[in-house]
Amino acid sequence: MIVGIECTAHTFGVGVVNKGKILSNVRDMYRPKKGGIIPMESAKHHRDVSEKIYRAALKEAKIDESDIESIAFSNAPGLAPCLHEGFKFAKAKAKELGVSLIPVNHCIAHLEIGQSLYKGKKYDPVLLYASGANTQIIAFSGGKYRIFGETLDTGVGNFLDKFARYVGIPFPGGPELEKKALNKSAKYIELPYSMKGMDVSFSGIETKLRQLYDKGAKIEDLSFSLQETAFAMLIEAAERALAHTGKKELVLGGGVGCNSLLQEMCEIMCKERGAKFFCPSRDLLVDNGAMITYTGELMFEAKKKDNIEKIDISPRERTDEVDVFWK
Repeated sequence: MIVGIECTAHTFGVGVVNKGKILSNVRDMYRPKKGGIIPMESAKHHRDVSEKIYRAALKEAKIDESDIESIAFSNAPGLAPCLHEGFKFAKAKAKELGVSLIPVNHCIAHLEIGQSLYKGKKYDPVLLYASGANTQIIAFSGGKYRIFGETLDTGVGNFLDKFARYVGIPFPGGPELEKKALNKSAKYIELPYSMKGMDVSFSGIETKLRQLYDKGAKIEDLSFSLQETAFAMLIEAAERALAHTGKKELVLGGGVGCNSLLQEMCEIMCKERGAKFFCPSRDLLVDNGAMITYTGELMFEAKKKDNIEKIDISPRERTDEVDVFWK
């Protein structure tokens, strides 16, 4: 019985997993009154809600603390104040219960949770990871999870939120832009399509969008156009990774993965390539404790335990720096 804690940015979440089955997944999100995430305020939010969310997750899973065998937590990458609050809470609980502590890389957890949908013999996908701070194409190769493509400037989710903020839409802005893009009268406006190999860039698109908005372009047209352009870049990068690695499975991860157009484009591309497409439910796409717990259980079963006093947060840890000892 593993409990896992998500604490990398705006969300504090706790999940409970037993033998690959998700028993609970409770979360609470910090929402700034205006602008983007303020790390210290988000960390305070985590500190304030941690015990309540933890107790709610145990209650939903119908377990007692005595059932817990280990506690996993997201130690990387993320906002340092938020990571630190989660780490303090997880370490205190682990010591109190006399159980091991498992540090989990947040990006890798987005990939591993896709395995909960998989019924085949071997799960070996390419991950299209599209979230606020992160945009990466990840796959397992040579003993590690490798980054085959990534953003050269800002994560796709942050790009969406920054433009939304510019036009007066509060955080998180992506879902509201998606609604406006679904307007049947929305027309496509050509925007910069910026790719270098399998890497993508969104700064040029953002600048052009701002210029067009200032000149009076309709927000529905801009929302429609930015989604079509930005997501096409992500799909092209993912398809190149599938071709390069020879893998036959694509899994979508990250909060931007909730977007219906991005899901549809992934599905079409995979169908044309003869590949399988896996898309977790919305509660497993956004930042959540269950994905940390699920990955923590895989690591726990590999029977490698770190000294609890040597475990720490790593705000800038890259996916390809993690020792993948559980595969």
